Amino acid sequence: MLASLILALLIVLAAIAYARWRGMLDHPGQRRSHSIPTPRGGGIGMVAAVLATSPWALLLFAPAWPWQVALAFALGTVLVAAIGWWDDHHSLPVLPRLGVQLGASLLFGGALIAGAPALGEVSWLWLPLLVLGGAWSINLHNFMDGIDGILAQQCLFVAVGLALLAGGAGQPALAVSAACLAAAALGFWCYNRPRAAIFMGDVGSGTLGFLLFAFTALLWRVDHALVWPAVILSSSFVTDASLTLLNRFLKGRRWYAPHREHLYQWLVRSGFSHARGDACYLAWNLLVAAPLAWLSCCCPGWGWTIGVVTYLIAGAAWVLAKRYCLWRIQHKASHVAT
Repeated sequence: MLASLILALLIVLAAIAYARWRGMLDHPGQRRSHSIPTPRGGGIGMVAAVLATSPWALLLFAPAWPWQVALAFALGTVLVAAIGWWDDHHSLPVLPRLGVQLGASLLFGGALIAGAPALGEVSWLWLPLLVLGGAWSINLHNFMDGIDGILAQQCLFVAVGLALLAGGAGQPALAVSAACLAAAALGFWCYNRPRAAIFMGDVGSGTLGFLLFAFTALLWRVDHALVWPAVILSSSFVTDASLTLLNRFLKGRRWYAPHREHLYQWLVRSGFSHARGDACYLAWNLLVAAPLAWLSCCCPGWGWTIGVVTYLIAGAAWVLAKRYCLWRIQHKASHVAT
């Protein structure tokens, strides 16, 4: 874990210099929430730190995972990171990116089903759901990387939660592996917290989405009931991304086009600083998601019910918070007009 933190700190620092040298800067714009040109691609530091530590933790700590699963975990991470790194340098069309993301999820999902017979047989009918879940996680975390610190903060919270769930399930190898991801996220957050010295870029945001999906799927493979507390931990991001895209789709807008309609973006547009916006998501995580995930873990027979209730509460909170942001914007406009 310490190695992952140190690697992330050092490589992200180098990535800042590299991005400035290559001119990899995100400039302010109508659909962006920052005000000064900022280097991008710092997520490569997290990716390198995780690849250097997490797969080895799966293999070297007890109970060790099969090498096929650890290899698929590493290869899937490399694939998603590589296409993101390429996109950070030269913008790519949607289809090649989606194809690689689906391929990485297919590779990992297949290895998870076939490569861990000691954990019991799992039907191959789960594979399509795993592939779609992986691709959605990659993209939703990419969508949610829009203000300083928010995605690194979320990854840190969820990875710590997944590590605790794995430890409680008697899986030290999985716990240490997830903790390495948390340490890498912390290292990046030190540079990405408001005001950010560097942005994550697609190399980081998409790869974090894949990694959080992978660790959730590994927990599911250990015990199906653990999927409920795991998805509860991610409820703020899943709710915001899903409802925002559904809302745009129902209104006939191009849901896949860049926009500023996620809740965290409305918060900033209504006058919140990036730090206050991050604090809102952190408050949900600590005051709602963490206690309900703990309850779901303690009451596995009620896990799915608690999960559904969590997302219903999250959906209601999303609607109310968005209305509050709209009210703040309208109130500010009318105040300026008078």
